Amino acid sequence: MVFSSLFFIFMFLPICLIIYYQMPTRDAKNVVLIIASLCFYAWGEPIWISLLIFSATIDYFHGLIIERYRGSWQAKAAVASSLILNLGLLAIFKYSGMIVGTISGILGLNIEYQGFSLPIGISFYTFQTISYTIDVYRGETRAQYSYLKFLLFVSLFHQLVAGPIVRYVDIANEVENRVFRLEDFSYGVNRFILGLAKKVLIANTAGSLASGILVVGAQNASVLGSWFGMLLFAFQIYFDFSGYSDMAIGMGKMFGFTYKENFNYPYIATSATEFWRRWHISLGSFFRDYLYIPLGGNRSNPYRNLFIVWFLTGLWHGASWNFVVWGLYYGVFIGIEKWIHSKTRMEMPRIFGHIYCIFITLVGWVFFYFESLTDGIGFLKQMFGLAGLPLQNLQFEIVWNNNLYFTILGLIACTPLLGYIWKKLRLEEGPLLLVTNGVLFFASITMLVGQTYNPFLYFRF
Repeated sequence: MVFSSLFFIFMFLPICLIIYYQMPTRDAKNVVLIIASLCFYAWGEPIWISLLIFSATIDYFHGLIIERYRGSWQAKAAVASSLILNLGLLAIFKYSGMIVGTISGILGLNIEYQGFSLPIGISFYTFQTISYTIDVYRGETRAQYSYLKFLLFVSLFHQLVAGPIVRYVDIANEVENRVFRLEDFSYGVNRFILGLAKKVLIANTAGSLASGILVVGAQNASVLGSWFGMLLFAFQIYFDFSGYSDMAIGMGKMFGFTYKENFNYPYIATSATEFWRRWHISLGSFFRDYLYIPLGGNRSNPYRNLFIVWFLTGLWHGASWNFVVWGLYYGVFIGIEKWIHSKTRMEMPRIFGHIYCIFITLVGWVFFYFESLTDGIGFLKQMFGLAGLPLQNLQFEIVWNNNLYFTILGLIACTPLLGYIWKKLRLEEGPLLLVTNGVLFFASITMLVGQTYNPFLYFRF
């Protein structure tokens, strides 16, 4: 079940809200949320719901052990056990096929291995439970003694399958003490509609267009067409994922939870470093706080630490070597930027920095889109005119002319310009807000009724 489905919008979410707000106590509300979240997950993963509950259970007890034996070897052993079990499960269910395939290729063997179907959201909830045990060990939060409240934290359907990655310390107070505020609920509805519009009106449209262009060796391909196809994919993945995060943040507000922002206009960045401060913020902060800094951060072997972090960042996104290449690709550029800044303390003029960042981002998305490195390299040849393609052709002109206004809209929506105008004209309140939300919602639902193309990219991870 995805947020941008008619069943979720008109059945699941309204029924959940109605039952939730009929409950007289917070504990009863928590039970409703837990049942709703488990049903939401079981809708797409009826088998692997047991894995989610198992992961929550083992780290519930790990937290209690750490709390009880704080500062002792038992607490350290509990943290180590949490890491081994959680990362072990992630390795088995997500990476076993990649590991067997790699070994088979290196040794020249023909090992047949079916592997497992990837449990939806395993990368997200695994990181959430790991962060909990580490935070309890560090003394940044107290262990949760109620199993149901801890299961609520792990299973919340708003952000269960695709983030943002939520740390227990950030919502611990709301698990215990949520207060209904009409303004929060209203903000949540507005944010959900905005995210739905980004997902349905922009991401789905861009994805549908891109899928017809991003084909290696297509007879009607051209150099400019290849770049345009990758620009459309850049629109798709940004508005797809940020739209989903908007919907998650909005639903959190409807139920009394505040989740941190996950995107901050990444395409206006002027460097790879800044891009990753703005893109998937919850993932970047996780690797920074739980891996990069403990490894030594900027104080000890920073370039080694960068290599490890970006190798794992790429691997986190998928069990395929193209994702590792994509991660290391960014690691190289961030390392170069770090070295240049440490030597010169100079900043590139913003316009040149922005062009540079957009260029490396579009090239980087090639490794993200094509799971085959051979196909990815083949498409890069198309983009850089090394595949014998014309600069442009009739097919490109038709697609470009037919979608010029959509492209302009996508480019503008990637910047804070619309939000700035919105606030400047004070349109965030009053009847105009209702009209805007009504138009966006109606347009999104109309598109959903007529669309068959409604994927969500980050379900793969």
